Amino acid sequence: MQVELLMTAGCHLCEDAEQVVRRALPQADILFVDIGDNDADIERYGERIPVVRYADIELDWPFSLLDIRTLASGKG
Repeated sequence: MQVELLMTAGCHLCEDAEQVVRRALPQADILFVDIGDNDADIERYGERIPVVRYADIELDWPFSLLDIRTLASGKG
């Protein structure tokens, strides 16, 4: 399973979000997407990061272990 973590460099909330994802889904591969390289992504996600994306569903911070597990189960 692969989940995307939309983030920017130096974002301490993004580091917190990574830990939540790793605890919720220890077997998942996390693809880090730095939105700072794309103006459209900055416009869309700049105030929302960190954002977890899985199967075209996005989950904005703050999220819990249960939120991530629900997202991954397809029930989110």
